[in-house]
Amino acid sequence: MLRRTFLGDTWLVFVRVMLPVLRNPVAVVFGLAQPLLYLGLFGPLLGDTGWQWFVPGLLVQMALFGTAYAGFSLLPEVRTGVMERLRVTPVSRVALLVGRVGKDVVLLVVQSLLIVLAAMLFGFRATPGEIVLGLGLVALLGVAIGSLSYAIALKVKLEYVFASVLSSTIVPVMLLSGVLLPMSNGPQWLYWLSRVNPLAHVVDAERSIFSTGSVLLGLISASALVLVGVLYGVRTFHRESA
Repeated sequence: MLRRTFLGDTWLVFVRVMLPVLRNPVAVVFGLAQPLLYLGLFGPLLGDTGWQWFVPGLLVQMALFGTAYAGFSLLPEVRTGVMERLRVTPVSRVALLVGRVGKDVVLLVVQSLLIVLAAMLFGFRATPGEIVLGLGLVALLGVAIGSLSYAIALKVKLEYVFASVLSSTIVPVMLLSGVLLPMSNGPQWLYWLSRVNPLAHVVDAERSIFSTGSVLLGLISASALVLVGVLYGVRTFHRESA
């Protein structure tokens, strides 16, 4: 009898959720459509120097929206009893989460790399090292948001409730992160409110990677989000699968 391992279980879950994407990559293509529209229609309005500010924010926006909605893929399995059947299998509960999040992060990194390469055709400048660091920070954010997304979906179990939770949180968090506009251009109270938002520090760090500045606070914020997201996700998967 083969000895089961956490990495083996994670790989099995990863392959299981990745295969449908590889067989029908429509979602991946459509996931690139909106960022490409932003690049082509909004980016040129910022001028030649604006690309260094705009593209990193766009990458964080992709991580936010790309992984926040990942929980929707779990809801059909909850409704049809697939998660119920998984409870009686020896597969690690943590692997059920990590394998799914791994799939989302791989797709996010591939899409982000394609956006960076496309942006370089418009005038965005980045060294290979900066690209690796930038994608690494985006992946960290994807792990955090994806873990939270699956945990919340498993809690609420209904699409319309999950959609309400996302619509009431994602947009305010994005607007207060400075992804679209510099928060320093707004009133002082709005700027200080954005400083409470950890995503704003991740956005600042992502921009610093491709220019000059400190990435330490953003890295700490992203790591803290990963810790919160993964711990909450693991706890939820254990409780709901008990």
